[in-house]
Parts: sequence; structure tokens; C-alpha cells
Amino acid sequence: MVAPDSLFDPVRRAAWAARIGAVRADSPRAFGRMDPARMLAHCRIGLEVALGERPAKRALLGVLFGWYAKRVALGTKPLPRNLPTGPEFLVAAARPLEVERAALLAALERFGARPPRLGSLPHPFFGAMDADEQDRLQRRHLDHHLGQFGA
Repeated sequence: MVAPDSLFDPVRRAAWAARIGAVRADSPRAFGRMDPARMLAHCRIGLEVALGERPAKRALLGVLFGWYAKRVALGTKPLPRNLPTGPEFLVAAARPLEVERAALLAALERFGARPPRLGSLPHPFFGAMDADEQDRLQRRHLDHHLGQFGA
């Protein structure tokens, strides 16, 4: 069964795309250090890792504690603010907002097509995740960061 706000549902994916479209270069940041363009790039990287397009090694901390962190990440409480992120998800250099928006929207469409390999690779921190868990994680991650900029 597909979740009501699933990225696999084209209608819901369009709603997510509209939220992404609402992010502006001057959108005020509620928390964290990323600017809007870096946030869009950071979210794109998450989708690319889930899709297997961007290789990422398992982190030792993830091997040890990923099972617990996965429960938090997939839970019902909002994701905590200002958590550390793995180096493969960091975006240091400034990025053009519209380029990153287009790249994130393209990655969102690839993810939404639910390719067969989705869920076949372990997450670098959380470990094994099936396609539905990846869907939930990516929705929660997008919601967290879009909310960071009021979108």
C-alpha cells in the first residue's frame, strides 16, 4: 500500500514539487546553516543515494547505531533540528538556486518512478531499507528541510 503522501504517487509528487518551487534565494532560514540552494542540493543528494546513483559507504557509527537512528528517522515525531550529517551529504560550495531546484525536481521524478533497484542498497547510516522505507525517509527529509525555509 502506498502512503497517502508518497513520492510514488504522481499527484502527491506534484505537491512536493510545488513546495520545492516555493523556495526562494531570500527565503528566511528557521534553523541550520545551509542557504536555500545548498539545501536543495543536499536533498537531491539524499535522493541520488537512495537511487544508487551516488555511491556511499556504510559509516561505522551507522553500523553500530543505525538500527536505532532508523527508528527515529522513520518515526512519527518531527526530525530533530541541527543533526550532524554524513560527509557525502554535505554541500560546501555555493550553488545556483535554479540549477539545484531543477536537479532536485529531476531526482524527485526518477525516485517517484520507483525503479526496481530502489531499496536494494543499504543506506550509508541506517542500513537496509526497502523502497517504502526509502519513500518515508525521503518525504520526512524533504519536509524537514523545506520547512527550514518556510516551504
